[in-house]
Amino acid sequence: MTDAFDGYSSSLQAPAYRAAAVTPADGSDLTTTARALYVGGAGNIVLVTAGGDEVTLNSVPAGTFAPIRTARVKDTGTTATNIVALW
Repeated sequence: MTDAFDGYSSSLQAPAYRAAAVTPADGSDLTTTARALYVGGAGNIVLVTAGGDEVTLNSVPAGTFAPIRTARVKDTGTTATNIVALW
């Protein structure tokens, strides 16, 4: 398949190039730091940012894109489902 955008650099404002389903885990980081998360099922997300800050996003609606560089999505406290990491 031809990619008309292959020669362009990818900035944080550009659409994601890769995506993977997230399995929340308290003790392990994502394989690749995400530039954003997509939330398929509403709920809370407890995450660790790329900078090392742990935060809770409360009551995230289904269908939300959260533009947060994320290193880890924690299992404890995360009730949102169908989370996808984008990078």
